[in-house]
Amino acid sequence: MITREQLEAREEETLAPFAARAGKSRGRRYPEPEHPYRTAFQRDRDRVIHSTAFRRLQYKTQVFVNHEGDYYRTRLTHSMETAQIARSIARALALNEDLAEVLALAHDLGHTPFGHSGQEALHECMKEHGGFEHNLQSLRHVELLETRYPQFPGLNLTWETRESMRKHTVHPEFPVEAEYEPSWQTLLENQVVDIADSIAYDAHDLDDGLKAGLIDGAQLAGVELWRQAMSHAAAEWPGATDEQRQKQAVRWIIDTEVTDLVAMTERAIGRLGIRAVEDVRRAMERAVGFSAEMARKKRELQIFLFANLYRHHRVVVMSEKAKRFVRELFAAYRSNTDQLPPRFKEWTKRVGVERAVADYIAGMTDRYAQDEYRRLFHPFENVL
Repeated sequence: MITREQLEAREEETLAPFAARAGKSRGRRYPEPEHPYRTAFQRDRDRVIHSTAFRRLQYKTQVFVNHEGDYYRTRLTHSMETAQIARSIARALALNEDLAEVLALAHDLGHTPFGHSGQEALHECMKEHGGFEHNLQSLRHVELLETRYPQFPGLNLTWETRESMRKHTVHPEFPVEAEYEPSWQTLLENQVVDIADSIAYDAHDLDDGLKAGLIDGAQLAGVELWRQAMSHAAAEWPGATDEQRQKQAVRWIIDTEVTDLVAMTERAIGRLGIRAVEDVRRAMERAVGFSAEMARKKRELQIFLFANLYRHHRVVVMSEKAKRFVRELFAAYRSNTDQLPPRFKEWTKRVGVERAVADYIAGMTDRYAQDEYRRLFHPFENVL
């Protein structure tokens, strides 16, 4: 059997000096004995995978609502694809793959039903009560809302995992708490996951949009990165169909972005004089990033997707409907907390009505939110 101590020794031997190491973790909020053959970050990953919030991602929207088709990405498949990309980047840079994986798998645990539309609506409902942000809600899930263990709330993840989750998105409206060292730059593994997330949703929303017929190759011809990808696919697979070439073009975009990112990050690590984790923490800027040319091409693709996919009338109709669902559910539960399940009605006494209602709604899947809407507002719907 390979022991935890041997795995930690292997990390010391094989990882870059600026990579996070499980054996040097600050530990957990609630002390627990170490596992005999899993590192601390491996245990974090496994706890996330077995969590209730992670399972629910299967039925939460990426762009298309769950019932629109089995092909389309969900928050679960997006998280898995982000983890694959993050691990590839971390491996190439000799960073800690286990930490990168858990951060990728956990980054959307707090996402609302109906994707970003649901988040916008819930933030609007909560703007007088501390606001709502799905990355902070992900941390809230692993620290408070999961109830798998009798001896502590949440999942009791390591400090490094929780700190990285807290810094996945840093916004002036939500300043980082003192517990998570706001003056410190985030770990390289977390920087990798932030960009792997972006690489994944750009490429895979593109793939889903093409499959759904909301965008097509003629529209994309004006996007430089897509033209290059299709040119490569045509040269590599001359006998392929257009659909096959499009799939290979999406794959090429991911690979090209990752290759650029790894090369530019290596240069930045040298330029910034990063030789240890402490250097990462003190750096004035993030080391993980694209070349200026790739950043420009990626931004052009994102502008296209916003204008032609995310603002497509079919997507907008569903988005506006989703916002109404969330706003009206929030108003109904807030007006009469007896409509909440017993656990969340009791939770109002600890965190306040609005925050408890937000916690409840954020944990819903698309399907559950739609069922709750019918239960609350359709006069003859079964309430059981």
